Amino acid sequence: MTTRFKKNRKKRGHVSAGHGRIGKHRKHPGGRGNAGGMHHHRILFDKYHPGYFGKVGMRYFHKLRNKFYCPIVNIDKLWSLVPEDVKEKAAKSKNTAPVVDVTQLGFFKVLGKGVLPSNQPLVVKAKLISKIAEKKIKEAGGAALYSICSDRLHPDLSRVNGLTLLRWGTMKSKR
Repeated sequence: MTTRFKKNRKKRGHVSAGHGRIGKHRKHPGGRGNAGGMHHHRILFDKYHPGYFGKVGMRYFHKLRNKFYCPIVNIDKLWSLVPEDVKEKAAKSKNTAPVVDVTQLGFFKVLGKGVLPSNQPLVVKAKLISKIAEKKIKEAGGAALYSICSDRLHPDLSRVNGLTLLRWGTMKSKR
């Protein structure tokens, strides 16, 4: 828009240019920030921020958020977690099985969705394992170990169900 049509030009010659004699376009005429949300700015708050005021639900004192953190992995993804060279070593010998410690890969619980290859057993270590997952792992000839128990009871575990264990990555016995 050209300057001559602007509101500012129209205000010229009118003493306070639309800003009043007392306040003189200074300070905070509506209050600072969110002031007046329940009063003179109520329409704005109701329209653009519904539910801003008030409470909802119950309070949970001393909540330990970590208690509910339980990342999961399904058994159909277990083989994709094993490195290629370990898969090849396991394929060469029938009575060797790679150990997948899912806790070291960032998972806590193993669930039973999908299938495992029946020709190659797998030893799975996890904090939690569902019944269906445990059943499918055993049907494939592998073993399901609970990582908390197995490390304490068998720190130098090298054989499970007649299978020689192939360890890889940073899997060392915790003592």
